[in-house]
Amino acid sequence: MAELKEADAVQQLHQEDVDIKRGDDGDSPPAGDQAAEQPVKTEAAEDGDARPSTTTTERHISIQTKLEGLEVLVDLNGAGRKSCPLCPEEKFKACYSHKLRRHLQNLHWKVYVEFEGQRMCICHLPCRNLKPSSSGDQASGRHVAHYHCVVCSVTIARKTDMVSHLKRHVNKGETEASYSGSSDVPFDEPAPSGQAYEIMKELGTNVQLLPNHTTPQKSDTYFNRKMKTNRQLVFCSLAVLAEERNPIECLDAFGATGIMGLQWAKHLRNTVKVTITDISDTCVKMIKENCELNNIRVDGGSRGPRGPDGATSEVEGSPIATVEVAKMDANVTMHLWPFDYIHLDPFGTAVNYLDAAFRNVRNLGIVSVTSTDTSSLFSKSPNVTLRHYGCHIVRTEYYKELAARMVVATVARAAARCNKGIEVLLAVALEHFVLVVVRVLRGPTQADESAKKLRKLLHCQWCEERVFLRQGTMVDDSLPCNCHGSLPGRTAVQLGPLWCGPLFNTGFLRRMLSAAVKHSMDDIQPLVKTLICESDCTTFKSLVHGPPALTNQVECGVVIKTLQSGEDSGPAEQSAKRKSGDESGNVVKKMKSDASLDHPPFYYSIHRHSIRGMNMPKLNKFLQYLTEAGFRVSRTHFDPTGVRTDATLEQFKSVLTKYSVPTYANASAETTQ
Repeated sequence: MAELKEADAVQQLHQEDVDIKRGDDGDSPPAGDQAAEQPVKTEAAEDGDARPSTTTTERHISIQTKLEGLEVLVDLNGAGRKSCPLCPEEKFKACYSHKLRRHLQNLHWKVYVEFEGQRMCICHLPCRNLKPSSSGDQASGRHVAHYHCVVCSVTIARKTDMVSHLKRHVNKGETEASYSGSSDVPFDEPAPSGQAYEIMKELGTNVQLLPNHTTPQKSDTYFNRKMKTNRQLVFCSLAVLAEERNPIECLDAFGATGIMGLQWAKHLRNTVKVTITDISDTCVKMIKENCELNNIRVDGGSRGPRGPDGATSEVEGSPIATVEVAKMDANVTMHLWPFDYIHLDPFGTAVNYLDAAFRNVRNLGIVSVTSTDTSSLFSKSPNVTLRHYGCHIVRTEYYKELAARMVVATVARAAARCNKGIEVLLAVALEHFVLVVVRVLRGPTQADESAKKLRKLLHCQWCEERVFLRQGTMVDDSLPCNCHGSLPGRTAVQLGPLWCGPLFNTGFLRRMLSAAVKHSMDDIQPLVKTLICESDCTTFKSLVHGPPALTNQVECGVVIKTLQSGEDSGPAEQSAKRKSGDESGNVVKKMKSDASLDHPPFYYSIHRHSIRGMNMPKLNKFLQYLTEAGFRVSRTHFDPTGVRTDATLEQFKSVLTKYSVPTYANASAETTQ
C-alpha cells in the first residue's frame, strides 16, 4: 500500500508540473474557466499526435532544462512542509521551502548529466528494482539512486555509465528521444522481464523492439542500428528497379523486426508487392504488430491475388499498403514462388541461400546479398573463408575490396549453376558488412561470360603489387615488380578465385542517387557520390564539371539497353521474359566494347607506400598530380587513404616520390654530403 501511495503521489506531482508549464506558456484561464479550456487542450493534443516530436508529458520528472523546472514541481512559495518530488518519504521527510530548495539544488541538480540541452538529475524514486541485501533477501533491500536516459528512458545508476551510454547513442545516431510505451498498438503479452517495448523510428517507419534486441543470442527479433546505411542502400536499389517496371514482387527473406520490408511498402506503395518471411514465431508476431503500428495491412500469406491497394486509399484511416507476412524458411519461400527482387541478410554468411535465390528469380531481376561474417571476409579466419567461399586469401592493404570480390565470385558461381549470369550493380564493404547487388541475366551464354570473370589473383607479399592471372599465363612473368628476382624464395602467392570484372554500374548508381534525394536520405548521398566517382575512376570535381557524354557509354549491360529501347517498346515487353539468342549476343558484344571504361581493380594506400623521412602531399593534391601524369584516378570508399588508379605500383611510387618533400633533418644531411 505504501508503494502505491508513493506512485500516486509522484503521478500527481507530475501532472501538477504539466499544468504549471501549460499555464506558463500562455495566458492560462482561472480555475473556474476549465470548461472553456477543454477544447483548446483537445486541439493541442491532436496537434501533438500529428507531430513526431516527443511531448513533455512523456519525459520523466527528473529530466529538466533549468533548476527552476525542479522547483516548480513543488510550490516552494506556499506555506507548510513539502515533500521532495524525486525522493521517497522514508528517505527525505517533508520540510520547509528553504530547506527543500537547498536539497533540490545540492543533491539532485548538482550531479546532473547534460545531453543536448536536457539535464538528467539524479532520482531516488522506486523506479528500479530493489537492490538485495547482503543476505540475499530482496524484500529487505534498498532502492538505488539512478538517472533516466533522455533518449531511451533506461535507468542507470552511475554517472560515468550514463555518460558512456549517451556516447553510444551519439555514435549510433540516436539523438531523437524515443520512449517506451508510446505506441497505440495493443500488445497481447508483455515483453520479457516485465519491461516495455521500445519504439524506434527510421525513415518514417516505426518499429517496436524488445529490450534485448541488440543481442541475437537472447532475442529472435534482432535489430542492428549500425546497419542503417545498408538498409538505405537496399531501399534505393529497389526504388530504381521499381522505376523500370511495376508492380514488382520483392522479398525480405529474413524479416526479424520487418523494418526493411515495411520501409519498402510505406514509401513505394503500389509499385511493390512486399513479402516478409521469418522462421521464428516471435519475429512473425512482431512483424504483424509493426505493420499495425505503421497502418499497413497484413496479408494472410496464402499467395493469392491481392486486392487493389489504391481502392481503399480514399477512406480515411484505411491501410496505406499491403504486406504479406509468412512463417517459412527462406529457402522454401524462394523455391516456391518467383520474385523480381530478393534481399538476403542472414546473421553471418549468406552462401546457404544463394542457390535458392537464383532458382526462381525472374530475368532482369535483382538479388542483393548482405554478409556480416567479417571475420572470415576480412582474412581473420582463413579456414572458415575456405569452407564457406572456397577462396584462399591473406591479409592485404586492399582486404575490403578483396572481400567484396570474393562475395561476388560466390554469387556468380551460384548463378552459373542455374544457367544464369550476373551484372554487378553495386559492391560496398564497410566496417560491419559487405553488400553486393547484382542483376540476373538468364541464359547459358550469360552464365559462361560471368564464369570467365572468375580468376586467380597473384599477390606479392613484399611490395603488395597485385595482378589478375589469365589462363595460360606464367606466374613469374605476370607481376610487374622485380621482387621475385631480387629477393630469395617465393614472394608471390595466388589468391582466389575472385571476381575480376567491375564492381559498379555508373548508370544504376546515378539513379540510386536520384532516389536517395527523392526520399530525403541525406546519410548515404555522400557515399553514393563517392561510388559514382569510383565507378568512373575520376575525381568529384571532374565528375561535376566534366562532359556528360560518358554517361550512356558507362551504363552498359542489359539494364541500359532495355531503358534506351523503352520508347519503342511497351511495359509488357520490359517484363521478366527470356531474351532471344540474338539479343543476348548483342548485349555481350556491347559489354565487351565498353570494357575499356571499367574502373581499374584494387587501390593503393598512400600511407602504406609513403617514403620514410619524406612528407607526402595531401591526398587531393596527389590525385591531381596523378591525373596530370596521364593516369585515371579516384578515391575509394573501401579505404579513406586509398587511391584507385590504373598506374602500376612502380609508377604510383615514382609520382609520390617526386612530389614528396624531405624533412629538415634529411635535407640538411643531403646538403652536407
